[in-house]
Amino acid sequence: YGKPVNEGINEIKPKRKLQSVAEERVGRKCGALRVLNSYWIGQDSSHKFFEVILVDPQHKAIRKDANTNWICKSVQKHRELRGLTSAGKRSRGIGKGHGYSKTIGGSQQKNWKAKQMLKLRRKR
Repeated sequence: YGKPVNEGINEIKPKRKLQSVAEERVGRKCGALRVLNSYWIGQDSSHKFFEVILVDPQHKAIRKDANTNWICKSVQKHRELRGLTSAGKRSRGIGKGHGYSKTIGGSQQKNWKAKQMLKLRRKR
């Protein structure tokens, strides 16, 4: 039906970074462990390789250490699925400083909606 003017596939970019996808896959496979972070190892012509750091929240050394026992809390379950690791935050556009003004208010969608809404004060 008509010309393929609106079928633009050339400019479509992936929503999330491959590093975030890799963290999510590892987090699903190793459900009892918590994903702390990940880093790039290498790549070839068709694949990128990341090393994912996992933490066992039931380990006594982790639970006793005051610096790392925050990851044992139940609110930290599946951080990678909710975009709370550093790669996930970068995918969501969340950060501080120049270039991160598009996510003030929580997310890109919330920021866009807040800027579109007409806010009228009651006494004006």
